[in-house]
Amino acid sequence: MTLYEKKLSSEQIFDGKVVKLFVDKVELPDGKEAIREIVRHPGAVCVIPVTDEGDVIMVKQYRYAFETVMLEIPAGKLEPGENPLEAVKRELEEESGVVAGKIEYMGEIFTTVAIFDEKIHAYLATELVFNNAHPDEDEFLEVEKIPLKKLVEMVMNGEIRDSKTQICILKADKLLSQRKSNQEVIL
Repeated sequence: MTLYEKKLSSEQIFDGKVVKLFVDKVELPDGKEAIREIVRHPGAVCVIPVTDEGDVIMVKQYRYAFETVMLEIPAGKLEPGENPLEAVKRELEEESGVVAGKIEYMGEIFTTVAIFDEKIHAYLATELVFNNAHPDEDEFLEVEKIPLKKLVEMVMNGEIRDSKTQICILKADKLLSQRKSNQEVIL
């Protein structure tokens, strides 16, 4: 038996500024029909900027959907046709005032696979140069510098709940630890 579902029809029922909502009729692997509600999103980028000293540049902002202030890594929505690498450079500088000498791709994050098609391109930024932040006019942010090791602890004890931030903190910690370990072996 195959696991794939075949789209039979699709109807857009909402066209918002950021997302579009579709109701699709699909044929299931067993031949029966079902309805799938899908939120289409243009995609996004996120970046974990790590200083030479092992600190991470984080942003705090109010998240209306959860009615709370969240501690997150810099991130933002892709503009139509925008290259993710260019978008991550833009978001990093806008939100934190940071320009990175080195940016490495860490992969894709699928945020809510049951209903969203949002794909976030994740990056690690190092060799940082600090300037002034200039967020969008509807963004109100506080920038903080927190040691990566402390952020790992915060993820593990539930203090950081944003999924992209959790993933990037843990991934960056692992990557940077492996690099440090490899350098020590060479010496």
